Amino acid sequence: MRRTRKKKKKFSVWAIRLGLVFVCVYLGVSLISVQMEILAKRQQLDNVNQQVSAQQAENDEMRRTLDTDDEASYMERLARSKLEYALPNERVFVDMSGD
Repeated sequence: MRRTRKKKKKFSVWAIRLGLVFVCVYLGVSLISVQMEILAKRQQLDNVNQQVSAQQAENDEMRRTLDTDDEASYMERLARSKLEYALPNERVFVDMSGD
């Protein structure tokens, strides 16, 4: 009878220790996983903040252009740079050397 009690007691002590080890490992893995997610979200936030800053700078430039009544020259500059338009009878030279 004593022997079975000792075996049961030994088994329950080992079971508790093994359970605690599994819980600790699970918590460690979960902590590392959450830290990785936090790092990824911070990088995404930095990217979004850079995009916001760039858009705000563009908006400020557009607002400044509209406030100075220089809309015609602004539209001409946009047409030349983004749409690659040219005035009639105007020659446009494009540097193809790659420098």
